[in-house]
Amino acid sequence: MSSLDVSRGVCALVPGLSHWLENALYAVRIVDAASPRDKDSRRVLLATEIGHATHRDILINLIDGAPSLVAAANGLPARVAFSLADMGFAFALIAELARPASVPAVGDSGSARLMTLAGRVARSDATVLIQGDTGTGKEGMARFLHAQSGRTAHDFIAVNCAALPETMMEAMLFGHKKGSFTGAANASDGLFLAADGGTLFLDEIAELPLALQAKLLRALQEGEVLPVGATHPVSVNVRIVAACNRNLAEEVAAGRFREDLYWRLNVMPLELRPLAERRGDIGAIAAAMLLRQSDMGKAGFVWPTPAALDKLSAHGWPGNARELGNVLQRALVLRDGDRIDAADLHMGSAPQIISLPVQPAPQPIVAPVELVTPAEPICLRDVARHSKLEAIRVALRETDGHRAAAARKLGISERTLRYRLAEMRELAAA
Repeated sequence: MSSLDVSRGVCALVPGLSHWLENALYAVRIVDAASPRDKDSRRVLLATEIGHATHRDILINLIDGAPSLVAAANGLPARVAFSLADMGFAFALIAELARPASVPAVGDSGSARLMTLAGRVARSDATVLIQGDTGTGKEGMARFLHAQSGRTAHDFIAVNCAALPETMMEAMLFGHKKGSFTGAANASDGLFLAADGGTLFLDEIAELPLALQAKLLRALQEGEVLPVGATHPVSVNVRIVAACNRNLAEEVAAGRFREDLYWRLNVMPLELRPLAERRGDIGAIAAAMLLRQSDMGKAGFVWPTPAALDKLSAHGWPGNARELGNVLQRALVLRDGDRIDAADLHMGSAPQIISLPVQPAPQPIVAPVELVTPAEPICLRDVARHSKLEAIRVALRETDGHRAAAARKLGISERTLRYRLAEMRELAAA
């Protein structure tokens, strides 16, 4: 938990700020602006208390008018000015300005309790299993666990198991010797050894094949890996953090995941709730994202209106934080005014953009194929076959013979479409 000093003047002017900061995972101290301070301390002060501020501090000013943020620069502290109407988002913004990079954005009391628990878990070397929907922040939690552990002097290595080529998974995880398989011109340490002394984050752990799960289990139990082509194991000291967007216990019950590996991973389980169930985090995450996406040097920070924040809070967020990021990025680009208003937030899908008509690029033309259809198909298999070929013919006609577009329309790959076209030509030639 990060510490943050708040002056008595700030508490008198905006008494709710201290409570918000506590929900945002800060240990708040109420201090006098002129009191002695630690070298690396950070304070929230009134704009009139600038004489006691350093470049690390945040100055606030309650005004009647449009809000503003001036980033810290040239030895001056950051300055946040806001009215009562914008106070809620201003609190979130102040928390994000002071937040360390390794700590996820938090504004919900339930999330703060989870992060406090995660901080305690981080100080151990226990294996952690993080479960939650896609976009709920599993990698952010894993990075927080590493940053709060005693392993920060060593690497944090993140790997998405779903993105590993199945034929190369073992070599990429455990390493390989030179010449151990075709193409192995040089030896490689693998990801376990790359993370030696640090943390290895295995995202989408359920995507590992069962055979590789057995080898991962041995690596966890024995603290050693056997590179492909090697005859002697190599010791490793790695803290494993695994993540899954499916219920891993259900995967075990279905026979798709080893039960012994599940219990080895599930030492310290952490469950991340969907964003819709932690409404207090929406403003905090929005503030963090807007700080990253706004061009502070040119247009300055773009504030959302209270109506926009209400709309964000009311949305169901099936895509969680990733969807929120997309919505905010679109709003920054397409907004009509100086602020993001409710009408600038397009939920669920991108807005319709009206553009000038342009000459379409020439499309590759597929020669029409005459399809010979028997008047009375002999069996159901023939009926299904001719129905598929008719659907292909219609899709090609509707896309002016463009193969890629037709394949997308049919929901098949372009390669599959080529096979079907070959069948159609064979039928036409018969």
